[in-house]
Amino acid sequence: MAYVAKCTSSPPTPTTLPNPPLSSSATNFVSPPTSQQSSTPVAVVLSPCAACKILRRRCIEKCVLAPYFPPTEPLKFTIAHRVFGASNIIKFLQELPECQRTDAVSSMVYEANARLRDPVYGSAGAICQLQTQVSELQAQLAKARAEVANMQQQQANLLALICMEMKQSAEPIWASHLADTSWFLDDATLSAPWEPLWT
Repeated sequence: MAYVAKCTSSPPTPTTLPNPPLSSSATNFVSPPTSQQSSTPVAVVLSPCAACKILRRRCIEKCVLAPYFPPTEPLKFTIAHRVFGASNIIKFLQELPECQRTDAVSSMVYEANARLRDPVYGSAGAICQLQTQVSELQAQLAKARAEVANMQQQQANLLALICMEMKQSAEPIWASHLADTSWFLDDATLSAPWEPLWT
């Protein structure tokens, strides 16, 4: 009987435990990242300079060749390296102040190009050829100026001769008119009575 009474009795109500209080941090939603958080500095990967790329070495931060041989101009370093060598180029640049290094690199590249075209004389041969051309052009200019001066003198002489001939040809005409005054004093004029000028 006790078992039956136990089975027929109502089931016990489940006990509910109180929920723990939520903290203020848990109730707040996570805010999306702001623009300041998203704009974190990104590491920029710089390509090595043309010199280090051709030499197959690591381009350091303070590379001496990087400012003068950018990665977009590999032929510039190739020509200079073929004639002078990388070690000599670095040595030249290190011995010069920074304000003169750009001109020095331009001079080395020009000399290397000239040396590849003319291995014997290099840029001296080009300079000598240009000086010869300048001398020839100066001689041609002096000759042209002499011809212009001669033509101007001939033109002045011709104008003077024309003016002299025109002056000489005009003088006899006026002299003949002035010398021949018989038409003023012909017989008809002398025999005609003087008419009174007034009546």
